[in-house]
Amino acid sequence: MNPSASLRESAVLIPVFRNAAGEATLVLVRRGDHGVHGGQLAFPGGKRDPSDASLLATALRETEEEIGLPATAITVLAALPPIQTRTTGFQIAPFLARIVPPSGWRFAQPEIAEVLEVPLRHLADPANAGQELWDFPDRPTPELISFWRVGSHYLWGASYRMLRPLLPRLLAGEWEL
Repeated sequence: MNPSASLRESAVLIPVFRNAAGEATLVLVRRGDHGVHGGQLAFPGGKRDPSDASLLATALRETEEEIGLPATAITVLAALPPIQTRTTGFQIAPFLARIVPPSGWRFAQPEIAEVLEVPLRHLADPANAGQELWDFPDRPTPELISFWRVGSHYLWGASYRMLRPLLPRLLAGEWEL
């Protein structure tokens, strides 16, 4: 039996662009304070709908629904290896994409509380990286969590695990941003 067969399919877009200063920049969303991932930093995306022709279609649909970015403003650069969530039963297909950002973000409230533009150099700065023991209500012992600080928030979990191996490649210029 395939152990991933019981996982629910989902997809995210990892949007990157060069900001006005020419810096490679990542787009993140802060989820609204409700639901399983309430308040967490993440990439735009979500569950695959039966009408989605592919996981890329899921990522594009969810990105437009969540942050108002149409597919015409997105150039997919790479399909990245899928990541499994550790507690919520999802297999996430991430897609790296160069985007043309809008003049102002229009996002779906209350699902999305905020859209953040984070220069990659911020994440590359060791002062913004950390590890701490965190308590979770459904786990008997604290767990060591790796993260990046983004303002008063933390980028951790599946999003962190997607971005950690990707960040050096982006900084090295593997893709034209």
